[in-house]
Amino acid sequence: MDASQAFATLRAARLGFAVAGWVLTAAAALPAGAQVLTSGVTLPLELAHTAAREAIRACEADGHRVSASVVDAAGVERAFLRGDHSTIHTRDTAFRKAYTAVTLGPIFGAATTGALAEKVGRTPTGPALASVPNVILLAGGVAIRRGEETLAALGVGGAPGGALDERCASAGVAAIQARVEALGRP
Repeated sequence: MDASQAFATLRAARLGFAVAGWVLTAAAALPAGAQVLTSGVTLPLELAHTAAREAIRACEADGHRVSASVVDAAGVERAFLRGDHSTIHTRDTAFRKAYTAVTLGPIFGAATTGALAEKVGRTPTGPALASVPNVILLAGGVAIRRGEETLAALGVGGAPGGALDERCASAGVAAIQARVEALGRP
């Protein structure tokens, strides 16, 4: 390893530690109610597919060609649908929006990546979060919640602007919300 590679490795490690420290500090500063809740209830695959399909339909009704991704509470993709004629980059952006909503949203008390980006943008170290793998601070990701617990998230990518993606993702979540609320209940 030459000096430039060593310097790059050191710089990346310092950035990683800085981001991790910032996230831990921010999480510790939040009230206990803002911490991540887990009951063990998971979003069934059928509901993940329904949410993704309905999000794509909502965008297609407005003439937007998008993709939709649903991730579970751990950020693992459970469902992905690529709308007709959506471009290849929409796959990654949809996943990253869902991943960001489910992994950072509960920490910062944000149900959408649009709200999260706004909150994080007001902090001096917030932009460093954008360097965390799979995190994207753009609107278009919406948490799928049962009460206050985030079970999963839906991300949409491809409409001309994150606000439009987020509107479609919200439509997808709304289509399954009543069934989500009933999960794990007699």
